Amino acid sequence: MKPPLFKYFDPDTPEEALALLHEWGDEAKVLAGGQTLGPMLNFRAVSPAALIDINHVKALAHHRFAEAGTVIGALTRQQALEDDDALAAHQPLVAEAIPYIAHRAIRNRGTVGGSLAHADPAAEWGALITTLDAELTVRKHREADRVIPAANFFRGLLETALQPDELLAEIKLPPWPRGAGWSIVEFSRRHGDFALAGIASVVALAADGTCADVRITAFGVNLAPARLEIAETVLRGSRPDPALVQKAAREAAGETSPMEDSHASAAYRRHLVQVLVEQSVAKALVRASRH
Repeated sequence: MKPPLFKYFDPDTPEEALALLHEWGDEAKVLAGGQTLGPMLNFRAVSPAALIDINHVKALAHHRFAEAGTVIGALTRQQALEDDDALAAHQPLVAEAIPYIAHRAIRNRGTVGGSLAHADPAAEWGALITTLDAELTVRKHREADRVIPAANFFRGLLETALQPDELLAEIKLPPWPRGAGWSIVEFSRRHGDFALAGIASVVALAADGTCADVRITAFGVNLAPARLEIAETVLRGSRPDPALVQKAAREAAGETSPMEDSHASAAYRRHLVQVLVEQSVAKALVRASRH
């Protein structure tokens, strides 16, 4: 199969890329890792008039850890984070999640920003930024940067708050909450496949053993990653035990609106949510109790 005809641009700086986006608007597609866009072009699922290849925009390819949090450039390859030994100390949930993302060959090219901008509901990065209350910086030609909280970034299936002439530039993750436990679990047909359902969780315990902070996010279930706020409320402020975790898992299943497709029914995905929430929260609590 061959992609449709398009004009190809290869900018070297963010400013050049933004000027091209301003000129072409929704007639353009941005090429980062290309792990999704490449097949979509070949299948002619998309037919842009212009392709803006940002792989030479090195200013977008970076990551750094600091007391104020972790900053990840949108062009950062999954592999660059995976191979950084410091990642687990600063963002353990991210470190645990990355090996779930497809296969190593995909992670060598795939980018953090590309995954987020594509907004597949089963992608791990959507769940990560939602769970960790990240902020996303987007840029526009000759305008001030815009910061979007992760909670406001996803609008639906393959839809985000990004405008056609905007470029996702950076993702900022807050400092890891001291003493928090974490877990990400997912169910897929084979390793490397997109999850039929997945759960990411972070739990911090107070000195008296009650849950001071609870964050639980479902992905691969609804049309976009979603915090399970009712389940979080069941646990927050309480001393967790297996019965309470099971109750939270039941509430989590009830508050989802699962997709139904050729891979799984809505009822099956709802069942997976209950099972995976119980597994993920239990694992996060064990890790939190060690601090």
